[in-house]
Amino acid sequence: MSQFAEGGWITVIGVTIVFAILSILAIVMYAIGAFERGMTRKAEGKPKSEAKEAPVEEKKETGAPNEEIPPRDLAIITASILAYIAKKAEVARPVPFRRKVSDAWRLYGVQTYMNEVENFNYELRKW
Repeated sequence: MSQFAEGGWITVIGVTIVFAILSILAIVMYAIGAFERGMTRKAEGKPKSEAKEAPVEEKKETGAPNEEIPPRDLAIITASILAYIAKKAEVARPVPFRRKVSDAWRLYGVQTYMNEVENFNYELRKW
């Protein structure tokens, strides 16, 4: 009975050690994540004194003014794209199929078994 008690204590101690180590690892990983979040917040809040801001120059648009697409034209373009995609999806693609495995191995196994039976019967007749 003492062997079972010793095995039980070893199991309890082993499981306790494993969970203690996993808990320590989880705490360390959480601390590293919190440290990293703190460092990124500190870096984002820090003003960049090294980088000099260049004065923003206004660019003159020399091309056509930025026009919005009328809703009717947008609907026509969208419908044509969807029709093209639907037509492309309709194209019949060859469906892959699995070829039946050759029966040669199965037949070889049956033949070998039959030869063993014949040899066994032949040996019996010899006596």
